Amino acid sequence: MAKTLYLIGGPMGVGKTTVGQTLKKQLGNCAFLDGDWCWDMDPFQVTPETKEMVMENICDLLNRFIRCSVYDNIVFCWVMHEQMIIDEILSKLDTTGCQIVKVSLVCTEDALRERIEKDIEKKLRKKDVMERSLSYLPLYDALDTVKIDVSGKALGKIAEEIMHIKE
Repeated sequence: MAKTLYLIGGPMGVGKTTVGQTLKKQLGNCAFLDGDWCWDMDPFQVTPETKEMVMENICDLLNRFIRCSVYDNIVFCWVMHEQMIIDEILSKLDTTGCQIVKVSLVCTEDALRERIEKDIEKKLRKKDVMERSLSYLPLYDALDTVKIDVSGKALGKIAEEIMHIKE
């Protein structure tokens, strides 16, 4: 049986992690990787060296999940706001026998602003995320991905939509 690799992108605060975790439970035999886990450093530094290290870590983990016979599904979520990021990840993976499902979660500006404000209130995000996230939102239109508007949708419905996407 072929494996399915789900690449789920979207701006910060759109709900990638929550949707990915829901999808993991609904799919079964599923591994989940959040790209942010590979950036969890203090101090957080974006340099050519750290970017390369993070990309290598992500691709190494994804390849290990793909090779592992236990998992039929792999869900990966990360901001992935540029086609180059998606292409680079896929170029470093052995996806032989894998169906690739590329999704961008999007929403209205108002919905994104509301989600991020709630996260800021809960101290899950810093205020500077708002501006960056809103500026990333229009970039997803240009990507070779299926766009799913998550504004006002239940988690189960979003996961179901993703599960029904075919390459």
